[in-house]
Amino acid sequence: MTRMATPDPTPGGPVVSFTRMADGTREDYELLAGLEEEFAAGTADRVLAHLRELSGSMGGYKVDRLEHSLQSATRAHRDGAEEEMVVGALLHDIDDLLAPHSHGELAALLLRPFVTERTHWIVRHHGLFQRVYYAHHVGGDPNARDKYRDHPWYQDAVDFCHRWDQCSFDPDYDSLPLEFFEPMVRRVFAREPFSLAPRGRS
Repeated sequence: MTRMATPDPTPGGPVVSFTRMADGTREDYELLAGLEEEFAAGTADRVLAHLRELSGSMGGYKVDRLEHSLQSATRAHRDGAEEEMVVGALLHDIDDLLAPHSHGELAALLLRPFVTERTHWIVRHHGLFQRVYYAHHVGGDPNARDKYRDHPWYQDAVDFCHRWDQCSFDPDYDSLPLEFFEPMVRRVFAREPFSLAPRGRS
């Protein structure tokens, strides 16, 4: 059997000397660190591109996922929410296409290095908190969120869902365009990762 050649992931660029990480040298890992830093600098571009892919998705609702995201963020902005929370509202459903059963967890992981614990926690748990509006219609527990009733951010998650998420399926709402939020996204993802607050609350 003929073995296919593995393409160079960076055509014309430098590559490491190893095929097993255990064999890497200091020079190899310094090279990778520089390339990874350069790649990470483009995170906001990739986030915005993926957000645009939500256009046209979410059948059955009166709006698609992109409009829902823009509408949620617009409501948060007009309510005077801090910038990172507006970005959280914009991105809270960004992973619906890849993880429809755990999109909140993935969106929260995306944001986690750049936002406070509070924003991360709310985005992570918003799907559970949303159940209060519909779970009783489909055989689920609408009060599942009550297990977090003593959590310091419980009411914040209730408010996030009630004021910005569950009501953002209105085709007549005057949502702000993605271009309005793009500078906010870029500022949040330009922060030094994990610099804002210690982690630990579940």
